[in-house]
Amino acid sequence: MKILKVNENNRAKVIDEIVQSLSRGELIIFPTETTYGAGVDATNQAAVNKLLSYKTRREGKPLSIAVPDISLAEQYVELNDTARKFYATFLPGPFTIISESKHKTAQGVESEFGTLGVRIPAYQLDLDFLKAFGKPVTATSANAAGKPSPYSIEDLFKNLSDKQKSLIDLVIDVGELPKNKPSTIIDTTLSAPVALRQGDVVADGVARIEDQEVDFISGSEQETKDIAKRLLLKNWKRIKTTGLIVGLDGELGVGKTVFTKGIAEFLQVKDTITSPTYNYVNEYDFVRHEVEGRLYHFDVWKVGSKEELVRLDFYQILKPHHVIVIEWWQQISGFVSDLEVGLLEVRLSENDKGQRELRVRQK
Repeated sequence: MKILKVNENNRAKVIDEIVQSLSRGELIIFPTETTYGAGVDATNQAAVNKLLSYKTRREGKPLSIAVPDISLAEQYVELNDTARKFYATFLPGPFTIISESKHKTAQGVESEFGTLGVRIPAYQLDLDFLKAFGKPVTATSANAAGKPSPYSIEDLFKNLSDKQKSLIDLVIDVGELPKNKPSTIIDTTLSAPVALRQGDVVADGVARIEDQEVDFISGSEQETKDIAKRLLLKNWKRIKTTGLIVGLDGELGVGKTVFTKGIAEFLQVKDTITSPTYNYVNEYDFVRHEVEGRLYHFDVWKVGSKEELVRLDFYQILKPHHVIVIEWWQQISGFVSDLEVGLLEVRLSENDKGQRELRVRQK
């Protein structure tokens, strides 16, 4: 491992060292306007594999990329009008803008949804070496999984294992960074932009998936399924630790079963999802990222008491690794309000433009 301390006299040499290191497929630690980041050539599969080993198991969490300008970004993602607006307003800056990927990065960089987050950092050293390198570099925080964001190299090293330290080839040390939050992450691939993570800077008019209550707009069945997948990803840890109830309400034909199909696709259920109207519940096994579990799909239109739920063995299935989707949720919501389990309440309706509106309440 080589450690370079940056000053005004060696800046050009440091940039040259960074470019050479990245070109050799090496892993670098570098400063940003938020925290110290871990970077490799995002188009080099061996380098990305090395970074994924350094970051440990990520369970489907994607890596974003850093580029010096919109011109290079357009080589790797499809920019719609919404994305271009955010680029013009917030970049360079502490924002990661998610767009549809052109699938030109190494495996493990883009998300399982085929999207890719892009950063243009507001940190001159980064912009300089990114421009000199001419290819995207992964933009992920340098901390180990579950450890605090690193604002100094000392903070970083005390939370890394010896194995992780051995994977680092070059460290760019500029001392202690201001304690800013990680970047705000905005997904521009849906009908309306959604903030998947909120940093220090707030974007007006953007729904925040972290809020207890959030509204989504869907323009198609596929988008309804995509929203379901994003919500399940946010709640993946809860699924593993307590299990998750997804309560669905809305008129006939508004998309409750479509939403359930999105959940099933996220869980990688292999069976075909059908409505459980005539038999109250359908059950499906799933395996996702080596986690084995079961999806239960209830229709409780005809259920009117807690005793009926008991007869359906409902309370016995509330456990880790189980996802319980309930159509006509309001029929039984009063019978499960005090249970120690994750809960998403989703109300689907149709607006005057023929779009689905989804109001999500998270507990």
